[in-house]
Amino acid sequence: MAKLYFNYSTMNAGKSTLLLQAAHNYRERGMQTYLITAQMDTRFGQGKIASRIGIEEEADTFNPQEDLFEKIKLKLSKSKISCIFIDEAQFLTRDQVWALARAVDDLGIPIICYGLRVDFMGELFPGSAALLALADEMREIRTICHCGKKATMVVRLDSTGKAVTSGDQVQIGGNETYLSLCRKHYRETVMDKTSPELPI
Repeated sequence: MAKLYFNYSTMNAGKSTLLLQAAHNYRERGMQTYLITAQMDTRFGQGKIASRIGIEEEADTFNPQEDLFEKIKLKLSKSKISCIFIDEAQFLTRDQVWALARAVDDLGIPIICYGLRVDFMGELFPGSAALLALADEMREIRTICHCGKKATMVVRLDSTGKAVTSGDQVQIGGNETYLSLCRKHYRETVMDKTSPELPI
């Protein structure tokens, strides 16, 4: 039975690596996959899912206005797809997550989403909130804070390495822009008056 999956984490937990590995496993068994990523994420070029360890793959893209049910339905009419993988799922809209759920239910295709749970202010992304509500199965991909505890939060850094506490929810960036921390160190860095030096 097809399901909607949500694999979530903070930055630098290896989400894209796991996605590419899982897609490879399908293809190794003779099954086709359909990879989709956010159009706005051009860090590695348009329509690419890339991992920090150096592996990458071409992917289709989505933008916030697209009807993903129709996009998936059209793809399935042209190719025999066994599984759909979506990277940067935090950038999905609530309606798009419902469209994915509909594709799972009505078209019988498993969809595996990978994305961030919260933004740099500790708030859920709209796509992540909808996935947490609608996904059939969820899995946390773990990474660690500099102290060794599980990182559950992320801070945004300015050009001098200081934590930013306001701004747009979406700003594309990597290690130079974001740092994953445990809740305690996030709180000390962003909320408390005596913030520690960040280990960047």
